[in-house]
Amino acid sequence: MRQPDIHSTTVLAVRRDGKVVMGGDGQVTMGSTVVKASARKIRRVDEGRVLAGFAGSAADGLTLFEKFEAKLKEFNGNLLRASVELAKDWRTDRVLRRLEALLLVADREKILVLSGTGDIIEPDCDVAAVGSGGPYAVAAARALLADTKLSAREIAERSLRIAAEICIYTNLNLVFEEL
Repeated sequence: MRQPDIHSTTVLAVRRDGKVVMGGDGQVTMGSTVVKASARKIRRVDEGRVLAGFAGSAADGLTLFEKFEAKLKEFNGNLLRASVELAKDWRTDRVLRRLEALLLVADREKILVLSGTGDIIEPDCDVAAVGSGGPYAVAAARALLADTKLSAREIAERSLRIAAEICIYTNLNLVFEEL
């Protein structure tokens, strides 16, 4: 199964100095039309100990949030184990495998990208993103991590602003969550 091209948003996670920040823009598009500018695509789960964000279909992303939160409860907040189990279900379940979204999840120790093809990707550095503006945000965040003393929040904010300047599917209605 080919992973869908996700053109609709940018969600970024950055970890630095014991803090992790996830930020996302608010743009929702249908084709080449902006239909909403202030959607919330990130949230806290597992009693606020884990951050999760999605890119892709809103209904599919919200379904994945629910499934992921259930897996976190089932595995006592173990991010990696919950992610592996969700990825297995997502890949093999006939209904779930049709979902067109990507998840970005993080706790204080790990940042992971999850896909319906069974991918669980832990980045080499303390930055990851999903969505069409993700590569721009990651590039900016990696440079800022390497060459500045900015906080995780400042890096996330600046990187998402840079992505919004480049990616037509990303806007400046930014929302952040921090652990």
